[in-house]
Amino acid sequence: MNAKMKNISQAEVLVLKDQIAYQDGQVVSKTLAQNNALSITLFSFAKGEEISTHESGGDAFVTCLDGVGKITIDGVDYLLHEGESIVMPAGHPHAVYGEEAFKMMLVVVF
Repeated sequence: MNAKMKNISQAEVLVLKDQIAYQDGQVVSKTLAQNNALSITLFSFAKGEEISTHESGGDAFVTCLDGVGKITIDGVDYLLHEGESIVMPAGHPHAVYGEEAFKMMLVVVF
């Protein structure tokens, strides 16, 4: 069988925030799926770490798994807490910052 997802157990109950670890002074990413239509990635941000302003060709759906992250879209800041989500629209400048240590799941739909 050819699995469509990688780097994650299948047919097992998981806690997503436990699937990626924090590393001091770093942003860590773990790709779970990627193709021409969809990308699913887990991220952990050490406090104060960031992904600088950029744009995406797809709508980017972010769900906070742990901590507090600051999402900036079109120059407007949004604080995201565990269990909260936001969509960063395709073609709009956005950035992500670890307000505290922060874990998120990113789903980009192209």
